[in-house]
Amino acid sequence: MPDWTRDGKLRAGWAFVVLALAFALAFGSVVLWLAHDQQRVVETAMRLQDQTMPEIVRHQRLSRNLEQLRQEGERVYAVATPQARQQALFVVTLVASHPSILDHPEARELARRVERFLSDAVRDAGSDDAKLMESYPEWQRLAARLGVLVDDVYIQGVNQAGGDLKDVLQAMEMARAKLFGAMLLVGIFLGVFLWLLHRHLIRPLQRIDRVLSRLHVDCPRPEFHNRQMAEIVSVERAIGELHDALRHNEAARQALENLANLDGLTGLTNRRCFLLQAEHELQRAQRYLRPIAVGMADLDYFKRLNDTYGHAAGDAVLRAFAVLVQESLRQTDLICRYGGEEFVFLFPESTVAEAEVLAERLRSRCADYDIRLPDERVVRVTVSIGLADAGQGSIESALKLADAALYTAKRQGRNRVVRADARPSGRPEHAEPDRQDIDQAE
Repeated sequence: MPDWTRDGKLRAGWAFVVLALAFALAFGSVVLWLAHDQQRVVETAMRLQDQTMPEIVRHQRLSRNLEQLRQEGERVYAVATPQARQQALFVVTLVASHPSILDHPEARELARRVERFLSDAVRDAGSDDAKLMESYPEWQRLAARLGVLVDDVYIQGVNQAGGDLKDVLQAMEMARAKLFGAMLLVGIFLGVFLWLLHRHLIRPLQRIDRVLSRLHVDCPRPEFHNRQMAEIVSVERAIGELHDALRHNEAARQALENLANLDGLTGLTNRRCFLLQAEHELQRAQRYLRPIAVGMADLDYFKRLNDTYGHAAGDAVLRAFAVLVQESLRQTDLICRYGGEEFVFLFPESTVAEAEVLAERLRSRCADYDIRLPDERVVRVTVSIGLADAGQGSIESALKLADAALYTAKRQGRNRVVRADARPSGRPEHAEPDRQDIDQAE
């Protein structure tokens, strides 16, 4: 016995198999009902195509040739030269010999009479137009007979097609009546089918679609109403499991993103992520000719602080300075822990002079900022900052200039902001800064 249900719910597959079989039975009955009338229509249409249509074409061709014979006869009397009259008479002879005329006894006899009459009239008249016109009344009587014959032939073709068309129309009328009945039967079946389909499949799927469109890790777990179809229940249960998996994956993704882009100690952007974002900002600024500046900061005497208070104190100072930087600079500025006690800043839409105002505010607040260490002692640190214009070249070259300005700030006494265009004291203008001496001094 087939398994019609699962967990007390009707299987959609079996339900639709039953409906499909019922529809196939009803539709097959309708097809057999219409087959007889369709066969009549096909047979009549084939007879119309194979017999009647060629006969109609033959009658039309005969009518056209008889009409042309009449027109050429008129042309014999209408032309002004013997040469043109002979040409028209030649065409009369050709048309009178056409197979469509020769196959029709009445048309053949009349065509021969017309041909003889016109030939005799032209021969007897010679070049005398007046004598030719004496036979014109007789020609008008022949032309009238040609016109009557053209009408008769045309009517014969129409009447011959009318009988077959009448049979086709009768068969089609009967088929249409039966088709209306069949459509009514199929319409009732389809109405019931569509109602069941909408109730047990479409509405649940629409509910599932709405839930999926709003499915997000921040939303609560979706809830569904009780359904009759086992497959729908399985999908709804899977959506709940998907929501749980999304929340778990989002937490894992966020953790991996933080590991990849953020500094573990301070929570600031790390060096790799900063360089990627800064390169994008530099390309945008250089494309639209907008100002942009970079800065490099270094905590003064940080090595001495580590040696005096320990590395835990140094970590606390770095975390506190990171918070101070975020509070002092703008939300649009990029902030990065570059390494150790070095920090790098990018100032979009800012000249070096505008960046200097922001950097000076940071330096001033840092100098007056009390940092509480893990052992409850309070210390203060100062910061030296170098600034450079990043409007041209790469981010690496801009950072190199900012690093040279930072070296100048260290040499000039620390706790200051120096722009890259300021000449370093006691060193050639383009000389590379020697950071080792400063590191040892700290």
